[in-house]
Amino acid sequence: MPGPLGGAVRAIPSKSQAHRALICASLADNPTRIECEGTSMDIEATVACLSALGAGIMREQGGFTVVPIGMSVDDSVVSLPCGESGSTFRFMLPIIGALGRTASFVLEGRLPERPLSPLYEELARHGCTMSPQGSAPFNVSGRLSSGSYTLDAGVSSQFISGLLFALPLLDCDSRLRMSGQVESFPYIELTLTMLESFCVDAGLKDMIFSIPGGQKYRSPGTVRVEGDWSNAAFWLAAGAIGGKGITYSGLDMRSLQGDRSILDILKQFGAHIEQGISEVSVSSGDLKGTAIDAQDIPDLVPILAVVAAAAEGVTEIRNASRLRGKESDRLAAMASVLRGLGAEICETEDGLQICGGAALNGGEVSSWGDHRIVMAAAIASTICSGPVMIHGAEAVNKSYPGFFDDLRSLGGMTELI
Repeated sequence: MPGPLGGAVRAIPSKSQAHRALICASLADNPTRIECEGTSMDIEATVACLSALGAGIMREQGGFTVVPIGMSVDDSVVSLPCGESGSTFRFMLPIIGALGRTASFVLEGRLPERPLSPLYEELARHGCTMSPQGSAPFNVSGRLSSGSYTLDAGVSSQFISGLLFALPLLDCDSRLRMSGQVESFPYIELTLTMLESFCVDAGLKDMIFSIPGGQKYRSPGTVRVEGDWSNAAFWLAAGAIGGKGITYSGLDMRSLQGDRSILDILKQFGAHIEQGISEVSVSSGDLKGTAIDAQDIPDLVPILAVVAAAAEGVTEIRNASRLRGKESDRLAAMASVLRGLGAEICETEDGLQICGGAALNGGEVSSWGDHRIVMAAAIASTICSGPVMIHGAEAVNKSYPGFFDDLRSLGGMTELI
């Protein structure tokens, strides 16, 4: 239902960090306590895959305790349920090759359609035998060999991260060269930081990672998963577009998460922002259209499109073509959703152009089976003149099962049909 939001909400854990912590802990020498207050379907997919490989992952209050896989030889075929989690699949695929396991990845939704090249070709060139791209289930066998790898870093940072997890496990040294324009580099930095906390070295110089072989993941004992800036962005945006002011706590203001730049972008639009040590408050201002380069912040595009619809003038979002290969074609999805609510929006080759400031009407929209489209549509409803019906809203469970609970805690009115 329409209506402004206001109040306070606490961050959920970063699934990007949770994936990385769970993987490193499962490859380590000793058990690791992971402080992670909450979960999601994507995090559970990584837990399920690591558990199938032999990790002991115990859920406890406030997180997990992870007992490592161990590196014993196992010739059995292991089934790995990835759900719709692209991070899980793309991280685990090179790791399976490094472990020399035979695996069948169970993929759901659009995940089989999402691109695997050039990672696919590099894994095949270094000893892995795989099903044709697009297969579901997706089977892999063989053992990954060390050596020289080259990946176009403009397709997905997840390909780089997957190899960074795997190559230290090989017997000999490897080099991983990134070619082209690097996309979403902050996510690669997250991987490097997590590897460093487990005493794994992957030095980067001049676009080349030098990765010694025979390394051991060494548990630091405890890893804390920080608050998620990607999901915080939806509430911060809600405060910016005319709510009663929203305070979001549990965030690291020095985080390496690229989506922390939501604060700078909202300031650029004209929102009022007050920052504390671990919380931030956002309230509405005189919002004006702006230009946004989404190269390092693709996950922010759906909610930024909503802010743009509320801002006077034209906003252009560019360098976002990779969004066409996400859980949905997010550029087409957001154009469809906002147009259906009365906004003036069009797709460009690599982004969106929004002429904002006009009233939104409400109406019926599709979630496109995509959690971020659900959340963006729900926030858009707060500035509509009529209700918004979101078909397939359960897609939100992929990353944020408690989203609608938090919406109601901020004064939002919802009805499940």
